[in-house]
Amino acid sequence: MNALQVFAGPRALAHLREHGLRPADVRVVPAAAGGPKGLILNPLDRFIFGQWLAGSSHTVHLLGASIGAWRMASATLRNPDAELARMADDYIHQHYAHAPGKAPSAQHVSEVFGATLRRRFDGREAEVLGGARYRLHVFTSHGRGLLRREGRLRTPAGYLGAYASNLISRRALGAWLERVIFSDEREPLPFPIHDHRSQVVPLRADNLAPAVLASCSIPFWLQAVHDIPGAPRGAYWDGGITDYHLHLNFAAMSEGLVLYPHFQRQLVPGWLDKALRRRHRATAWLSNVVVLAPNPVWVASLPDGKLPDRDDFKAYGDDLAGRVRVWSQALSRSAELAEEFATLVSRPTIEALPLV
Repeated sequence: MNALQVFAGPRALAHLREHGLRPADVRVVPAAAGGPKGLILNPLDRFIFGQWLAGSSHTVHLLGASIGAWRMASATLRNPDAELARMADDYIHQHYAHAPGKAPSAQHVSEVFGATLRRRFDGREAEVLGGARYRLHVFTSHGRGLLRREGRLRTPAGYLGAYASNLISRRALGAWLERVIFSDEREPLPFPIHDHRSQVVPLRADNLAPAVLASCSIPFWLQAVHDIPGAPRGAYWDGGITDYHLHLNFAAMSEGLVLYPHFQRQLVPGWLDKALRRRHRATAWLSNVVVLAPNPVWVASLPDGKLPDRDDFKAYGDDLAGRVRVWSQALSRSAELAEEFATLVSRPTIEALPLV
């Protein structure tokens, strides 16, 4: 394989070497925050949900934060291949009006992006919440203390407090931001979530679009979503702040594997942990996890020599056509990931790299 690398925790590694990877093995699919980086996984998502997993009938839990929540919500719709393709097209072509040399206002970005989500999900809540196969769990970050409501002064002060607390410990972050998961009521998550201050609330027709919007609401880039129906009152922001790459206690599952299409091999716990390299290592919680990640050598062959990322909005500025062209080229190339995965799962055994 040239484009795709496979990493696995000890339990998953033994399984792959003895049995390979079968649709019936997969019980959980997480999807990380990371903005445009998630685009590189789109053809892989389309193959997994549109073809490969479609051949089985067991329940699969889909976990998403930020762009991952949008990806996983799209995967629950009746034609996941087509819906995931539309999601990538929406993401690539997003554009926000702004004054010359200025960033668009957070209010404007929230309004335009919120309208995109409503266009895709309004009136289709029954598809998301009533499908036989998938159980969707949308991760958000709910403000506490100064962050209970968004404000011009209190929000920067609150996030400064959150940053300082997180340096002490992940648990200390809970004084400022708690994890709130909007979760399909039909089945709970198949593992505990006691690592961080958390609440689980029912995912319903009236809070689906607001929950996904909140999960994608990057502080200062978008406005917080306030007072989501059925959930504790207050401000909700990007789920990636508390759960950047969803590094959760998957090993506590009673059966099955976690299949994790990801844009890198490391699972960073929270957004504020990005600079804390000591928190990037694999843990015993990932024993049953299989990570699918692009090979760094392959990534270097993409346009601009990297994955699409949020800095491209600044780098390309008002050159919308240039950014769309480069992101579309990267998306086209990422079909190689799906092709190599299809070859991989046709084999009776798989040699993977240890997830360390």
